[in-house]
Amino acid sequence: MRDFLLSPLRHGTVTALALAGILAPAALAAASAAPPSPEADRIPFTERYNALQHGGIVRAANTSITCQADQPAATTATATTTAACPRVRAGGTGVNGAFDMTYIDVDRDPNTYNSSRAEVRLPEGSRVSYARLYWGGNLRVGEQKPSKDNGRVLIAEPGGEYKEVLADTVVGHRVANGADAYQASADVTELVRYSKPGLYTVGQVNVAKGTSAAGAWGGWTLVVAYENPADPLRQLSLWDGFDALTPTGEVELGRLSWPLPAGAGGRAGLVAYDGDRGVRGDTLRLATTRVTERGERTAVTALTGPAGPADDVLDSTISQPGAAQPDRVPAYANTLGYDSDVFDLAPALRDGGDRLAFRLTSRQDTAWTGAFFVAVDAQR
Repeated sequence: MRDFLLSPLRHGTVTALALAGILAPAALAAASAAPPSPEADRIPFTERYNALQHGGIVRAANTSITCQADQPAATTATATTTAACPRVRAGGTGVNGAFDMTYIDVDRDPNTYNSSRAEVRLPEGSRVSYARLYWGGNLRVGEQKPSKDNGRVLIAEPGGEYKEVLADTVVGHRVANGADAYQASADVTELVRYSKPGLYTVGQVNVAKGTSAAGAWGGWTLVVAYENPADPLRQLSLWDGFDALTPTGEVELGRLSWPLPAGAGGRAGLVAYDGDRGVRGDTLRLATTRVTERGERTAVTALTGPAGPADDVLDSTISQPGAAQPDRVPAYANTLGYDSDVFDLAPALRDGGDRLAFRLTSRQDTAWTGAFFVAVDAQR
């Protein structure tokens, strides 16, 4: 990547992405003195980015914490399995509240206590038009982590070294449901645009380890919108916010008003925290409204991910349609409380539509919503 944009983290010296869309040299020099981002206990979902262009949206994601490998699960009110940790990591049923949870740390750097990797996979000939990094976790488990580091994380591009990233918007932070939960985010467009596709490493996500009824959870997702003349013309939108999704609750994630042709393709991506595999009743629904001469007709479709049923979308997975999944290190099938999933919208768009509305509902699970994106064909 271009050396004049970012310098690496070495021997305790950091360069921060003081991220308002532009990396100004003066901001970089004064990064360590940047004030912390303000916090709010609830941030309603609002649109962060939109574009009409030939291209799409991809994401890289991973969890920052997992169960102790040599420990069986305990029996809790929400988890009756006695499956050992390795079986749960491989995809077995199990929840974070039933395990003693510990950090993932793949970078072999003694200065970091957690780190994980995931691949940004772009079609050949693509140009990054926007990239945003989301990270979050639970600060209260067997230990209580201070919130002062919520708005700070480290990222390394493929083949690069760590750079400090500071949140450039209000940080969601709320104590509820037995958890001390937060999500932060930052614009990292310049970093991703001038780097190669491949494995990105994210470290120092502020998350607590240990055991509690609420369970330990945390992770990160890098959302990347791109332009590519070989791709269809698509409507791209990204929303984010932060709120607790409680049993019998609902969150509106986003709306699109655009005439979509019959047979349109598309994908949607969801970032959420503390969803428990096997706790049914959480559903992501798409309401598609068509305007006809006889009035409006609305069809509602429950979206299904490749790894789980439609009534358990918050099932602790990082997944997307297709056999060729982006690489992750580690690549646990059950992330024990972190969801970053991509859904195929084609079945819901076979008749087209003029308005789309996405809602996430829960009947039993308690979770936290963080980000949502959509890329749909604007023409056939």
